[in-house]
Amino acid sequence: MKKIYWSVILLLLFCSGFAQTDSAVYSKFTTEQNRTKFYTNLIKNSISKNLSLPLNDSTEENWEDAFSAMELIYYQQPWTNFKLKTAADSLLKRSPEFQRSYIELLYATGQTTYGKQVNELFRTTANGKIIAMCAEYLLIADTSATNKNYVTKMVAQRMNQLSQDDNFMVAMHLHKRLEDTYQTKKIVASSFKPLFKQGYLKGNTVVYSIQRKNRDYTGMLVIKDTAGNFVTDSSGQILTLPQLARSLSNMPYYLTNGNTPQGIYRMHGFDKSRSNFIGPTENLQLTMPGETSIRHFLKDSSITDTAWKPAWYQKLLPPALVNYSPLYESYFAGTAGRTEIIAHGTAVDTEFYKGQKYYPYTPTAGCLCTKERWNVDGKRIVSDQQKLADAVKAAGGADGYLVVIELNDVQKPVSAADILPLLQ
Repeated sequence: MKKIYWSVILLLLFCSGFAQTDSAVYSKFTTEQNRTKFYTNLIKNSISKNLSLPLNDSTEENWEDAFSAMELIYYQQPWTNFKLKTAADSLLKRSPEFQRSYIELLYATGQTTYGKQVNELFRTTANGKIIAMCAEYLLIADTSATNKNYVTKMVAQRMNQLSQDDNFMVAMHLHKRLEDTYQTKKIVASSFKPLFKQGYLKGNTVVYSIQRKNRDYTGMLVIKDTAGNFVTDSSGQILTLPQLARSLSNMPYYLTNGNTPQGIYRMHGFDKSRSNFIGPTENLQLTMPGETSIRHFLKDSSITDTAWKPAWYQKLLPPALVNYSPLYESYFAGTAGRTEIIAHGTAVDTEFYKGQKYYPYTPTAGCLCTKERWNVDGKRIVSDQQKLADAVKAAGGADGYLVVIELNDVQKPVSAADILPLLQ
């Protein structure tokens, strides 16, 4: 039986679409009856039924399905915590797929009591991606300098034991993060101004998604048209729209299902999803280096090179920011194997995340997500995503670039007041 993970379903099954008014957009998945039915099924079948099975090789997929459902709705109960303890005690014997699913759930839900078992896996696994996930979990389970030094030392040791086909690239990016060779000193917000100049990427539609380092807080987007001017609203003010760049797992950018990487994405058209979670509103299609050709990414048909290297990516960066390493996250994530990051709306029940800092926005599997609301009859009543799609069309169409940056680590949502000084 093919494995089905709720977090993966978020990114599947796209088809072409067109702009529609709110009154014309309908999602059966968002009706009150179907929301109740979906939630009940998650609890009864995906979680309770699957976790009631004894854990062995033949039931691992059932438990993984339960983990994904628990992550989707942040479900925690005393009995599920007991099941997680059961899984932890046999973690070394489980498949790599199970180990990844389990550690992602622990990280996503902030369950930091399994450091001993995860550390054992960290020291013994031959899988680079699992080494990286274990290291990231250990760093949040124990934030002391002593533990960071231990994890850093162990990562360097484990790196020497990996071959190129053992998810080496993923472990390498972790190693760079921990050694601070990837991190650069903090820069002031005004340093980002070259990205917003009229002449930067002129001739292309450019969407800017400005985020905080803490992705629990919503970011804000602005749009530049092909002439280099920022799109304005009906009052003549620069159009700004809130956007969430947080994943369900909240894991770092270089890991599958991690937060949206910073950097440049090639924007290439609209699509409309069949996924219940994404909903039917038009989405922006995006690709990263490694996910598409150099020729397509740089919009240059004369390029014959097919081997992605940082030098190609640098051609799209302003000279003043060529050495600002965080802007290379999309490059490293793409070349490490991340795919299918897009900018979309949401039909997920926002009540799953009530009490979270980003409510009423919904996290994803690593995409950029705007706010949408649906009434009990399944009709769309609010859609920042449609506003985004319409504004991109007015700017010259979805043929250009999207740029994600982290402005700073201020612990509040990005506001228009944070952005406008960069645009002057």
